Amino acid sequence: MAKKKGNQNFEGRGSSESCCKVESIITIDERGQLILPKEVRQKASLEPGEKLLVVVLEKEKTACCLALIKVSEIEKEVEELISPLFKGMELKT
Repeated sequence: MAKKKGNQNFEGRGSSESCCKVESIITIDERGQLILPKEVRQKASLEPGEKLLVVVLEKEKTACCLALIKVSEIEKEVEELISPLFKGMELKT
């Protein structure tokens, strides 16, 4: 079960605003699964069945940080980035 740890903030360099906050501590079970606490899911507006993109940040070829991003949010960004490239082009099917 997830254990909530006090809200620790990590200050950005030269900034008084926090950029990150320890929301909770979770454990990976024997099957490699983890559970996001209800409070985290609610805060992120995550619904059952929602897809998340996993981004791995590496330091010296070792994963040091994982970020979860809603696929629905990334789809919007990709569409905005890619759509202008294809405007006016005829696509063959």
